[in-house]
Amino acid sequence: MTQLTERTSSRPVDPGPVRGRFDRTDLIGYAAFLALLLYGLAHTYWAFGGDGFPFGADDANPEYSAFEHVGRDRLAPWTAGGFLGSSVVALLLALPGRRRIPARVLVGAAAFSATAVFCTLADFRILGNLAYVFMLKFGAINWTVVNQLFAVVSVGLLVASAIVYQRRTSGACTGCGRTGSGAGRPSPESAARWGRRAAYTAVIVPLLYASTRWAWALGIPLGISDELWEEGKEDNLWIAGAALATMGALGSLLTLGLVQRWGEVFPRWMVGLRGRRVPVSLAVVPATLVSVLVTIAGVMYIRLHLQGAFDNQKDDWGATVPEMVWPVWGIALAAATLAYYFRRRGICKRCARG
Repeated sequence: MTQLTERTSSRPVDPGPVRGRFDRTDLIGYAAFLALLLYGLAHTYWAFGGDGFPFGADDANPEYSAFEHVGRDRLAPWTAGGFLGSSVVALLLALPGRRRIPARVLVGAAAFSATAVFCTLADFRILGNLAYVFMLKFGAINWTVVNQLFAVVSVGLLVASAIVYQRRTSGACTGCGRTGSGAGRPSPESAARWGRRAAYTAVIVPLLYASTRWAWALGIPLGISDELWEEGKEDNLWIAGAALATMGALGSLLTLGLVQRWGEVFPRWMVGLRGRRVPVSLAVVPATLVSVLVTIAGVMYIRLHLQGAFDNQKDDWGATVPEMVWPVWGIALAAATLAYYFRRRGICKRCARG
């Protein structure tokens, strides 16, 4: 009987979510509320005639905007209402004990807000300026890009708070999403299987894009007219484009770390780190950021194509078509990152599951 008792007591016990203590995930909702409220008030200021409105016809490069011909007097009231409305959604997601509004309504509202920002206000300039930051060209950053980044971060926090809210209302751990029934626990084998396919896709797409830029730098006008190639050659645009494409290609090769051993344990040549486990966040955070930014950039090119911006550039397909495939890159990278997280996440410090 004693042996049986010892065996039973040695089995791991699923304690479930910890109640009655401060949950740091609650801060996400309040951070989203504060960011969206402040930005909504800024747009309200612009709606009443304040200077510095960054979007639409007032954009530093209005040809990239979804509202190229829409002035501040018409656009600012709508953006102010959108961000202030989103702040209300964020507050409802953050406040404890709010169950009168179905979770799917609030989560859907958060998803709609994020989609609106990603598809209209944000564009490829965020990704381009990030590359310029690594190249120490800080002068290339303008006021519109700063506002785009703030808008993306704000709705990103809103989406994160919606995920936390969905977990809370479904009885899952707000930190890891696991439940006592085993839901939210894909096996490492299945995650490795679909994660590997996603990672390889995320490597191939940017290499296809980079191949056109390398061809131009080597004097091959692949997918562009001779006139455009000569114009870019005079301004040394193709060298700069090849440099940016090379950065993207090297970054895509790092995606293989999501499915290779060196993405989990630092390799031997990394003196001082070799043999140590790679922190999960070191791979997940930058990969998630890149997946969002390249998806936004690709959506912008698709939007411009639908608006007819490239109708007079049919002979220059190499300058636009490769970018339209970027959403595939972004989604594949996000999937590979999620699989990596599922494979490597350990025991949750909040609920002790795992």
